[in-house]
Amino acid sequence: MVMINLIVILLAGGLLAILSERISDTMPRKVAMAVVLADLLYLLVCLSGMPEITQLQAPVANDPSTWLMHFKADWIPAFGISIELALDGISLLMVLLTLVLGAIAISASWTDIVVRKGFFEANLLWSLAGVLGVFMALDLMLFFLFWEVMLIPMYFMIAIWGHENRGYAAMKFFIFTQASGLLMLMSILALVAVNHSGTGVWTFSYFDLLNTEMAERTAHWIMLGFFIAFVVKLPGFPFHTWLPDAHTQAPTAGSVILAGILLKTGAYGLIRFAVPLFPEAALNFSYPAMLLGAAGVVYGAVLAFGQTDFKRLIAYSSVSHMGFVLLGIYAWNELALQGAVMQMVAHGFSTAALFMIAGSLQERLHTRDMREMSGLWQQMPRMGAVAMFFVVASLGLPGLGNFVAEFLVLLGLFQVNVWITVVAATGLITGAAYSLLLMQRSFQGEVNKKWAEYGLIDFGSREMLTMTVMIIALIVLGVYPQPVLDAAQPVLQSLLELTATPAVAAVELAQ
Repeated sequence: MVMINLIVILLAGGLLAILSERISDTMPRKVAMAVVLADLLYLLVCLSGMPEITQLQAPVANDPSTWLMHFKADWIPAFGISIELALDGISLLMVLLTLVLGAIAISASWTDIVVRKGFFEANLLWSLAGVLGVFMALDLMLFFLFWEVMLIPMYFMIAIWGHENRGYAAMKFFIFTQASGLLMLMSILALVAVNHSGTGVWTFSYFDLLNTEMAERTAHWIMLGFFIAFVVKLPGFPFHTWLPDAHTQAPTAGSVILAGILLKTGAYGLIRFAVPLFPEAALNFSYPAMLLGAAGVVYGAVLAFGQTDFKRLIAYSSVSHMGFVLLGIYAWNELALQGAVMQMVAHGFSTAALFMIAGSLQERLHTRDMREMSGLWQQMPRMGAVAMFFVVASLGLPGLGNFVAEFLVLLGLFQVNVWITVVAATGLITGAAYSLLLMQRSFQGEVNKKWAEYGLIDFGSREMLTMTVMIIALIVLGVYPQPVLDAAQPVLQSLLELTATPAVAAVELAQ
């Protein structure tokens, strides 16, 4: 029941945030923050009471009794649909990341939401509830339900509280995500139908659908449906075009959740479903997938370099950084997968912080155009120092979490394909170029006379506290990443063993 309670607390908290607006304008944000922190505290207390949490054992991928948590109850038994939730090391990391960044998103929107505050905080909490469901659901129909639940509140956040071109961005976000969601639903139904034809049993359970026997061509097409659905959300090249518009037009909290959490659901889906459900088909498709990942790394970096919009530059940098995740997943060895998981966590903090800085600048300057900034460090030294930290974190400075992640991905990828590794490594060079360009245009140089007369307000205590949390997280991930690696390693080991079929082993031997 712990997992259900985590979701219910957020859903109920959304209703409470709407009702609290009747008390005062400031109450919804306080309620939302209290709800997310209470949810996080509840999870930590429950975990502290579990002796096995201190020494995670390798879960058997198709045996739920070996997982950290598992809950199953009948929902629509005639069709084999149940309420099935489970938690292992990777999903636990993603749940913790979701709740921490949820609190950061609320802090980021503390002052810039001025209308319908209760409904805004409700949408934020409901989006978090949907994301938690995605990370814990192991009935594929329930997974699809949560996949849709997390998207609808985000659509409202962009459409109602977004910036000047919010209508276009919200509709583009909706079309891309709904089209990919429909493709995933069709793939789920096809997989269930194939399993039923072989076993005579209707089931949507992940554990029952593993090792479903099917023709090679059938497995390829169903796997491709899952792949496209998840890569659209990742987002991977060439399905990324919705992301820059959504990020640019979303309110700051929306950008934080979108970059820090929602993109990770695509990566999680690839690790949890797209490869384990179709190991041979996924391995046969690994080379095209890695090419798309490498293309995303370089393409996103080059486009980021050409931007003048602060938020749009960060959005394209996300396309580049998430390309490393796609590379790590389809290299499909322990080093590369560890790097992919680490990148999911580290990118969540570094990019969320950069979007929060972008939102703070827009709130103060009423512009995102870096050509109108210049010399801001002299007027806002705290913001400048914080921005410098996250810029160098994003470009992969040794000693910070992003470096560990990208280094592990490249190390694992090198064992699979040297030339793709070389191409992907160029993304580190271009990443340094656009990151330092961002810093130079915005915070260095001569002070713009317009802002010198304006009297800009530097980061306050709330903003500095929020940034400090993410700074500490990235330093810890860079200096001592072992807890994250230890949490992910048993799960990855189990998945590697699960997908090591004779055909897969033969292909690996040939490589």
